[in-house]
Amino acid sequence: MSARNSIVVLGAFVADTSYRADRAPQMGETILGNSFALGPGGKGSNQAVAAARLGGDVTMITRLGKDAFGDLALKTWAETGVKPAVTQVTDNYTGAAYIFVEEASGDNAIIVCPGAANDIARADIDAQAVLIGGSAVFVTQLEQPFDVARHALQMARDGGATTILNPAPAAPLDDAFYALCSYVTPNETETADITGLPVTTIDEARAAADVLLAKGVEYAIITLGEQGALLHTAGRSEHIPAYNAGKVVETTGAGDAFNGGLAVGLAEGMDPVEAVRFGCATASISVTRAGTAPAMPSREEVTAMMRK
Repeated sequence: MSARNSIVVLGAFVADTSYRADRAPQMGETILGNSFALGPGGKGSNQAVAAARLGGDVTMITRLGKDAFGDLALKTWAETGVKPAVTQVTDNYTGAAYIFVEEASGDNAIIVCPGAANDIARADIDAQAVLIGGSAVFVTQLEQPFDVARHALQMARDGGATTILNPAPAAPLDDAFYALCSYVTPNETETADITGLPVTTIDEARAAADVLLAKGVEYAIITLGEQGALLHTAGRSEHIPAYNAGKVVETTGAGDAFNGGLAVGLAEGMDPVEAVRFGCATASISVTRAGTAPAMPSREEVTAMMRK
């Protein structure tokens, strides 16, 4: 891809410590788990890896500690083709996440400690002004300081990039923040937190998406798990079903897979509905595998899924 097709991701890398058990322990209780795994994670990093695995020209902006988890980040990106635009520091640690996975369903609960990513500063963004301003698609989330994400979104918009905000973890943001976003991609829970409306049906998702549009978002995409995703904008509202790629093993990272696929689709000039469909196929494959970054599918796998 040319530089004008490039994807820039601002976000956190965290090392995922994943615990699988039949149920979560209650406070004060210790239970035996079924398995443990350590692997690369963090929403921003997962999205960058997903996009790179799909053939995207991807650069990751973040901060890491100079430690074993930081080494894991750099190794992961080298193996998947993500170009790092990274500051490494000695006064903070590379982020980590506790992930509980319920064995029967594959559903998860997560605690994230972003570590050095919490210290990403406007100076880090200014140092990458040419990269951000020249990108086709800019992606960020809320695992780093909000003012930094906003500064980067403004820079990307000023350069003509399509901007994607994955508002996770959900947090209060003013309408001026949302107005910088071409696309906002919350899941059902995040949408309910942001809008104050329930999201249990497609019609409820449409009502909540209207609230997001009123905040200044151009396209609201609500990801709906096994129901796929809703693309909603002025004069156009389409439900895109999920693909059935097989037995669900773990849902952790499904949203990141979707956002990576969406970013690649938009960078390649796909129609928004086709880009959402591409993201859904990417996510549908990812949940059939354990882990987050290691679960991201190849372009060939996604293309084959969409042909079925």
